[in-house]
Amino acid sequence: MVSELKMIIDQVSREKGLDRDILVAALEEAVKSAVKKRYGTRLDLEVKFNEAQGEIEVFQYRTVVTDVHDRETEISLKDAKELDPESELDDCIGTKMDISTLGRIAAQSARQVIIQKMKTAERKLIYEEFKDRKGEVINGIIQRYGRGNLIVNLGRAEAILPSSEQISSESYRRGDRIRAYIIDVRDSPRDAQIILSRTHPDFLAKLFEIEVPEISEGIVKIMGVAREPGSRSKIAVSSRDSDVDPVGACVGMRGSRVQAVVQELRGEKIDIVPWNPDPAKYVYNALAPAECSRVIVDDANQLLEVIVPDDQLSLAIGRQGQNVRLAARLMGWKIDVKSETRYSHYQDPNFSTLLELPDMTENLADKIYELGATSVDLLAQADPEELCKGTSLGRELITSLVEEAKKFKTLAEKRDIIEDSKDKKEDLEV
Repeated sequence: MVSELKMIIDQVSREKGLDRDILVAALEEAVKSAVKKRYGTRLDLEVKFNEAQGEIEVFQYRTVVTDVHDRETEISLKDAKELDPESELDDCIGTKMDISTLGRIAAQSARQVIIQKMKTAERKLIYEEFKDRKGEVINGIIQRYGRGNLIVNLGRAEAILPSSEQISSESYRRGDRIRAYIIDVRDSPRDAQIILSRTHPDFLAKLFEIEVPEISEGIVKIMGVAREPGSRSKIAVSSRDSDVDPVGACVGMRGSRVQAVVQELRGEKIDIVPWNPDPAKYVYNALAPAECSRVIVDDANQLLEVIVPDDQLSLAIGRQGQNVRLAARLMGWKIDVKSETRYSHYQDPNFSTLLELPDMTENLADKIYELGATSVDLLAQADPEELCKGTSLGRELITSLVEEAKKFKTLAEKRDIIEDSKDKKEDLEV
């Protein structure tokens, strides 16, 4: 059994690269556990690995007494003197045990202890190796799926790519090569230690750092990244050297550099925009490819009101609001995009009164305003038939809006009468 354990520890030390002292300590503990399991848990034992002979030595220590009541921990003076003629009462005598007959069960128990210790030591090594590598991009091979998560072989270690960190449009098979970003390294005995991501914004930044020498050299700096993984991203860059165009450096000759990143992200669209310390100028760049007419900056609330030509509105907002959403995330500001037509409407205080009507939306208010009903009063007086002629809005909808305007106007007039009565009463009391 000892030679088998020695063979295991030598093999593990070579293959896993684990410290031999750690494995020897595990072997000693394993044998000690096996002996106690076989001969008694109260034994006072000392287990040592004899390097010269390549074997385990186990010594049992017992106290010298006159009358023996516990054979596991005590030895008679007579028996002690046979072992050591100079023995006296209360001495502690050590005797070497024969462990060749421990048996199969004890050997299995020892082996389990070694394996557990080996796993613990291996986890410690992996943690020490990777704890300072958070934020790196690493290559691996897909090993298997586990509950939606991907287990990635990194060579000496395994990592996990959780389903929440995977790009939904991507699919992988066992044996595929994958590149991912290390977001966490945990010192945990149970959970996965190395956590990867392909959706993290910094993954995109690191890919550009790999492809663009100017970034790794510090000439070009990434100022911000906003991603909707698998769909579209925006990255803002600036340059420390006036002779270096940061956008051009990231795009590369004939788009070679940005295309390398796009290819790695399986076709994710990437907008590279120049960073600017002025939020008004920055938002012009961030909303590209849309063009902006003007920008109103509210520093206190970090709000940007962006006015764009009518034909640029849908481009500025993007599909399902994606373009303006990414721009806002990139800048860390709130962005309110309005067309020039709507902005001009808002300059008229009467336009806001139209929005107070139930079921009235900004789009409806724009169309009603363009038809000449520029206030609630004018809408209440309007002929639904006449309004229908100049728009594609349905007759029932326009009729309903006219009726709501009439009700709103009547209620407003009643409120005015009540307010006037209160004012007159207060004047009489004075």
